[in-house]
Amino acid sequence: MYKYVILVFLPFLISCKTEQKGPSVSIGKVNNGELKNGVKFSYHGENYNYFSITSYLLLRRCYVHEKVRIINLNTYRNLNKRFPKQKWVIMECSKPQGGKMQPHRTHQNGTSIDFMTPLKSIKSNKQYFWKSHLGVWHYLLTFDKDGYLNKRKKVQIDFDMIAHHILTLNKEAKKQGVKIKKVIFKINLKDNLFKSKIGKKLKKSGIYFVKYLTPMVDNVHDDHYHIDFEL
Repeated sequence: MYKYVILVFLPFLISCKTEQKGPSVSIGKVNNGELKNGVKFSYHGENYNYFSITSYLLLRRCYVHEKVRIINLNTYRNLNKRFPKQKWVIMECSKPQGGKMQPHRTHQNGTSIDFMTPLKSIKSNKQYFWKSHLGVWHYLLTFDKDGYLNKRKKVQIDFDMIAHHILTLNKEAKKQGVKIKKVIFKINLKDNLFKSKIGKKLKKSGIYFVKYLTPMVDNVHDDHYHIDFEL
């Protein structure tokens, strides 16, 4: 069976394979730009994976500026040392040459990434994985004001893991001469994010979290958090 699956996807795998022809260049802004010599994430690594084979192979939305990839891979290596059982999920980035990418308003120059919010089971206090396999449909998940999935008290956003992730990203970005320009996360979830000890550290870090979002944009930023890097 597997050989038939490989045969079906082989043309897309070939078309998605590109060689970098020079240094990456991000042109313009996240909402009006393009990407030259972008690089793509591997579909999976030791402790991370890309969220959708459709987005990865067919839509080819797995590309970023080379520095952005270095920052993220170094972040995952560091997180793996501290949280060896934790898995992380990358969502949509940019297209190979950047440009408009519906329905996103940004993601145009290889410096934007969506990250899936890690979840935990309330009963076991362990990472909850099942919903991470929904692919592009994961963007449609909804959480209440305290981060519980679909208003049920069995699965909740793991706010501490989000805080650890963003702080580590910030540390690795500085090493590359890059900064986190902004983080977009649902407004009424930020109190929970900043509540714990690590959350308070994140709040004091100076990393900018967008303070106002239109209701439409706000409502779709609970299953993931969006980060723009500034090169």
